[in-house]
Amino acid sequence: MRKIQMVDLKGQYEKIKERVDSSILEVVESSAFINGPEVHKFQKELEEYLGVKHVIPCANGTDALQICMMGLGLKPGDEVITADFTFAATVEVIALLGLTPVLVDVDPLNFNIDVEAIKRAITPKTKAIVPVHLFGLPAPMDEIMALAEEHDLYVIEDNAQGIGATYTSKDGTKTMTGAIGHVGSTSFFPSKNLGCYGDGGAIFTNDDDLAHTIRGIVNHGMYVRYHHDVVGVNSRLDSIQATVLRVKLPNLDDYNKSRREAAKKYNKAFTGITNIITPSGPCEDANPVCDTCDCHVFHQYTLRVQNCDRDALVTHLNEQGIPCGVYYPIPLHLQKAYKDERYKEEDFGVTNQLVKEVISLPMHTELDDEQIEFITSTVINFVTS
Repeated sequence: MRKIQMVDLKGQYEKIKERVDSSILEVVESSAFINGPEVHKFQKELEEYLGVKHVIPCANGTDALQICMMGLGLKPGDEVITADFTFAATVEVIALLGLTPVLVDVDPLNFNIDVEAIKRAITPKTKAIVPVHLFGLPAPMDEIMALAEEHDLYVIEDNAQGIGATYTSKDGTKTMTGAIGHVGSTSFFPSKNLGCYGDGGAIFTNDDDLAHTIRGIVNHGMYVRYHHDVVGVNSRLDSIQATVLRVKLPNLDDYNKSRREAAKKYNKAFTGITNIITPSGPCEDANPVCDTCDCHVFHQYTLRVQNCDRDALVTHLNEQGIPCGVYYPIPLHLQKAYKDERYKEEDFGVTNQLVKEVISLPMHTELDDEQIEFITSTVINFVTS
C-alpha cells in the first residue's frame, strides 16, 4: 500500500507535471512575474468558471477577506457576525480592521453558521455577516441573504474551503459558492481543492463599483501609477502561482468529484457504527454525496466520534501511519486573542461539543480503495473496541 498522506500534492502534481513545468518555465523566460499575462488570463477563466462578473486575484485568502471588508467601507466599531467554529483568519481580519467580531454558534449536523444564532446576534451596529462554507459544504445562503436584505447588511462569503461547490437555492437556481453574497473570497493555499504552489487568493463580486474599489486596494490604492486614490495594501497574485492555477482549474470539477467519491466510500464503511457521525449535507436525505449532488466538495472529511476518546484515536491513527487532523480544537470565543466578556458559554453549546468530537481523515484526489479500507477499518476497530 502506498504511504497515506493527509493531502497528496505530489501525487496530484505528477499527473500534470509536464504542463505545470512548461508553464512555469514560460513565466520565468518572460520575466513577467507580477501582474503578468498569466494573472489576467487566470482571472478571466475563473470568472467564467464561477459565473461571476469580477475576479480580483490577490496574495492570499486572509488578505482577500480583509480587502473585502475594506472595499465595503466598514468602519471601526461596526459589528461583523461570523461562526465560532472555523479557522482564525475569518475573525482575525475583523479585529485587524478595528471592527467588532460577533461570534455565534453553528449547526450540529453540518458545522456551518446557525441562522437562528445570527438572528439573535443582530444589533443596530451590525453591518455584515461572514458565512464560512466550512469543509467544502455551502452555508444556508438563502436564509442568510434574506436576513441581510431585511436588516440592510452586507454578506461576505468566506469560500476558502469551498471553491467549486454549487449552492442550490429553494427556487432551484444553482450558483457557485463565492458568487452569492455581495462579495466573496477564497484561498489558493497549496492544500486547498484549487491550490497553487505557494500563497494566493482571490475576491469575487458582481458589483462593478465594488470591484473597481477593490482593484485599487490590492495595488496600494492606485488606479494610475503613483496616484493613490484610496488606502490600499500590497496584495497581488504572482504570475507563477497564476500559471499553476490555470493548469489546475480545468481539472477542478474532476478533483472535487474524486473527493466526493472518496467520501461516499468513507460513509459506506462507517454505516451502522453508532458512535461515528458522518458528514451531513443540505439534501433532504442528509446525504451530501448522493449521485446527483454537486454541493459538497469535501475540502475536509470530518467525523464526529462519540463515547470515545477522540485524542486517543488521533494518537492511534498516527501510530498506524494514518495522518489526521482536528479542525478545530479550540473555539474562537475561547482563544486568548478573541475572548470577550460579551460571550456566554451557553450560547456556544454546539461548538463546545464539536471541538471534543471532530476528527478529519485523509481527503484528496489521490486516495485509493486500499488506503480507504485501511483507514476506515482502523478507525472502526478503535471506536468499537
